[in-house]
Amino acid sequence: MTSDDNDLFRQEMADVTPIKPDGRAQTRPRKANSLREQLRRAAAMDERRASNPLTVPEQVAPVGPTDIVGVKKNGVQEGVYRKLRLGKYTPQEVLDLHRVRLMDARQLVHQLLSKAHENGLRTVLISHGKGVHSERPGFLKSYVMHWLQESDLVLAYHSAPQNQGGSGATYVLIRKSSQSRQRNREFFMEAGKQQR
Repeated sequence: MTSDDNDLFRQEMADVTPIKPDGRAQTRPRKANSLREQLRRAAAMDERRASNPLTVPEQVAPVGPTDIVGVKKNGVQEGVYRKLRLGKYTPQEVLDLHRVRLMDARQLVHQLLSKAHENGLRTVLISHGKGVHSERPGFLKSYVMHWLQESDLVLAYHSAPQNQGGSGATYVLIRKSSQSRQRNREFFMEAGKQQR
């Protein structure tokens, strides 16, 4: 500021009187977070991360846009897997991931699998698209296959038949919840008693 600016400022402020204190609380600048506060925040972030076990590694096994994929984990009967592969099970829930970003897709897949497991749903359909026209073909599809492989809630999965999305969609067989298994036991025990 030049001396002319100072003079002009003083002229403009000549009739201004300072505000008298009125008993209100004065705000103080925020202190830097204490170590305890920082640790508490870090723990909260870890809990949020731990709530979704699906990982996002820098690189996953690439799956081509038109590749047919299928995995049957231990304990799945061959006949059940065959029906899944042929699309004989009607999906009880459908998730569309077209135009969804990777981290949002990760969250949506986790939510779908968790809710399906909790609600006793057995078959869901994930429509991830082929990614033929993407900058990296098959990018999201590759990550979805990675998540289905690493999830404990998934027993098997296979590309959908052509009329259900083909290689751009995947049927998923969900593990039964403990309540569903208990209901099945009770049902078959009751049925066994009635046959005697």
